[in-house]
Amino acid sequence: MSIRTLDDLLAEGVAGRRVLVRADLNVPLDKQTGDITDDGRIRAVLPTLTALVEAGAKVVVCSHLGRPKGSPDPQFSLRPVAGRLGELLGVEVRFAEDTVGDSARSTVEGLADGQVALLENLRFNAGETSKDDAERGDFADQLAAFGDAYVDDAFGAVHRKHASVYDVAARLPHFAGGLLLREVEVLSKLTGDPERPYVVVLGGSKVSDKLAVIEALLPKVDRLLIGGGMCFTFLKAQGHEVGSSLLEEDMVETCRNLLERSEKGKILLPVDVVVADAFAPDSPHDVVPADGIPSKRVGLDIGPETVAGFAAALKTSACGDPANARTIFWNGPMGVFEMAAFANGTRGVAEAIAEHDAFSVVGGGDSAAAVRVLGLDEKSFSHISTGGGASLEYLEGKTLPGIAALEN
Repeated sequence: MSIRTLDDLLAEGVAGRRVLVRADLNVPLDKQTGDITDDGRIRAVLPTLTALVEAGAKVVVCSHLGRPKGSPDPQFSLRPVAGRLGELLGVEVRFAEDTVGDSARSTVEGLADGQVALLENLRFNAGETSKDDAERGDFADQLAAFGDAYVDDAFGAVHRKHASVYDVAARLPHFAGGLLLREVEVLSKLTGDPERPYVVVLGGSKVSDKLAVIEALLPKVDRLLIGGGMCFTFLKAQGHEVGSSLLEEDMVETCRNLLERSEKGKILLPVDVVVADAFAPDSPHDVVPADGIPSKRVGLDIGPETVAGFAAALKTSACGDPANARTIFWNGPMGVFEMAAFANGTRGVAEAIAEHDAFSVVGGGDSAAAVRVLGLDEKSFSHISTGGGASLEYLEGKTLPGIAALEN
């Protein structure tokens, strides 16, 4: 990529200059308390912010959180993030009560060298996500007025053609942050010439969400292991009944075609699943064969035999010969890991990947959350992405608007 970097900006000198940083601070919040339940994305952007603070920049951070409908919504306020960001940075983070209004202007104008401000949620303004170029551009003009330079370190948002991601870069000298560059570097290894054997583990709820990446990766990988809610559509395609488990009827034929097109043994599906009476943490549950799911029960996790089989697949080829995986990409939980009774599949597969001596990438989103929620050692993986959707679209070979904007 022909992109100027944070190092290039620092070499120019930023003391006394306002630097607008697009971060991805879209962290999960507890619905009852409003507390941050996983600060991984905040910690991920710390190196960029620290470098700018230490160089004497006036740092203006902007981000989205959740999916508000283009107007202020207290449940999606970034105020809790400002507090946690300040704790981790070790400096006060001044919080603007709005995004581009009076509070934002006064907060930015009051910054001294080395100080940090965080603007309120970008998506409280309809211009951030607007499909109308003029409306989005107007909002970008107002954001750009807060910076003398722009740094994008929000990999998790680069697949969105939003004002703060795409349009602001056209209005200011623009640079890529270290986190964004690292993400692209890692994912480039997966799309270029990865060390083989190359194994991909996919989970999550819907086949439709992962179809494009399956199509893109299937010719390139040695094994494709499928769990999570999406596995039931594949099991249905094999002719098995799936009870009341999550099922995309309109994707059954597509899954059947994928199975028929792939080499024998390349796609591995569950052989047993954990079924429950209802989608509830205390619902009675047990393990059944994947081809014997009772009609009124719901599958909520892969079973222990499948975990063992997936772990073994990291060490054998499709025909059963010894072949330790050298590259592993995992995206999507194997079950409803948020409920303890249905977390063992995700935990077991994650531990198998973590213990493996391979270049291992966790594809962001729920997978990254699972690593932290389940208390697994993040350092056991080569890389944990901050962008679920962005990482998938990169692997699909799509042009990501935020990266294209930095290249211009």
